[in-house]
Amino acid sequence: MQQRERCGEPQSGKASFGGFAFAPDGKSVYFISDEPLQGKPQEFKTLRYHDPASGKFEVLTAHIPWDVEGFTLSDDGRHLAYTTNEDGIDRLHLLSLPDHKEIRLPPLPVGVMGGMAFSPDGGRLALSMNSATSPSDVYVIDLAAATLTRWTQSEVGGLDASKFVAPTLVRYPSFDKVDGKQRTIPAFYYKPTKPSGALASKTGKYPVVINIHGGPEGQSLPSFSATAQYLANELGVAMLVPNVRGSTGYGKTYLSLDNAEKREDSVKDIGALLDWIAKQPELDASRVGVMGGSYGGYMVLAALTHYSDRIRAGVDVVGISHFGTFLKNTERYRRDLRRAEYGDERDPAMNAVFERISPLNNAAKIKVPLFVAQGRNDPRVPYTEAEQIVKAVRGNGVPVWYLLYADEGHGFAKKANNDWFGAATMLFWQQYLLGGK
Repeated sequence: MQQRERCGEPQSGKASFGGFAFAPDGKSVYFISDEPLQGKPQEFKTLRYHDPASGKFEVLTAHIPWDVEGFTLSDDGRHLAYTTNEDGIDRLHLLSLPDHKEIRLPPLPVGVMGGMAFSPDGGRLALSMNSATSPSDVYVIDLAAATLTRWTQSEVGGLDASKFVAPTLVRYPSFDKVDGKQRTIPAFYYKPTKPSGALASKTGKYPVVINIHGGPEGQSLPSFSATAQYLANELGVAMLVPNVRGSTGYGKTYLSLDNAEKREDSVKDIGALLDWIAKQPELDASRVGVMGGSYGGYMVLAALTHYSDRIRAGVDVVGISHFGTFLKNTERYRRDLRRAEYGDERDPAMNAVFERISPLNNAAKIKVPLFVAQGRNDPRVPYTEAEQIVKAVRGNGVPVWYLLYADEGHGFAKKANNDWFGAATMLFWQQYLLGGK
């Protein structure tokens, strides 16, 4: 049963707002916010309705403990469609207006939704959907019949899309508790259908690549990934994509669990994932690699300093190797924003934390092959972060591949560069994850 809540005057405190639109009557409004309600802070962004004339206020999604991401109104004023991010998966909802009753919808593919738009007569709803087994396509829902029609078939380079692997959502226990219960971390698990010939693990189990998102205020979603599909279908490698603490989409508390001096708690989530992998009968815990970009690159380096005995190799893309040098050399317009997340290096106590946890100062602990890729013109994570970690780890006598693009910034935008990096990465995995004993 839908819960509706009334409140009086606007609440005080920090809040975010998004998706504001007038109702069909031109007087009341719909909007998305995490503004406190009756003095109580809110973990998630909810869809709200407010009529200033009558003072009527409703939280339309109080029954959904996840963020509302967006909404749209039909031109005829009869419907409102909105999307929620529920454990990393987009869900579509439809309300009739003005009574705000839920309307049944047909099943949709699991994935990430893009733009939504009603037809001029309000009888149909078009949306784009990106799933793990298909790049973005357009779908149309007939509201009266509750039927779904796929309008486009995105190009996949001539590959057989029926062989693409869809991930399952798993949750694994981490090191701490919340409300007396073991905290669990969500991850998307791409499992190959079978080992792929000579490149597969000699044990008959699947080797694993852990792919860690950047941000850290980001979230990995079950969208189309050429990397995941190549690993699964060509190399017989499973991919795990965790949303470690500090990720968006799981509430404000979860988002703040890695701030400042708690930075390495998110690294411990990777250690917990290694524990989980070791307990899965189909996964080869002796052949695990880690990869990530930007903040995910830091996570790769940090994981290697802590768990080199359990990780076979790592790929660091435009990653942070020392928080102090990163904050000093990143573009000036970004420093205060990043200090709010990582901590202020000008504070002696915080600087001491940086000195203790930064991968550069612990580079001697990295005893496995490393691939570092960087853009020379990166304004966010300067190329010097890559140069210093490459030099330090090479001093350990382990293989270190270093790719520096003179014509790239924070990531690789040019197709030729991106293709070359992708091919080099797969060669790296073949040699150091799948090769050897």
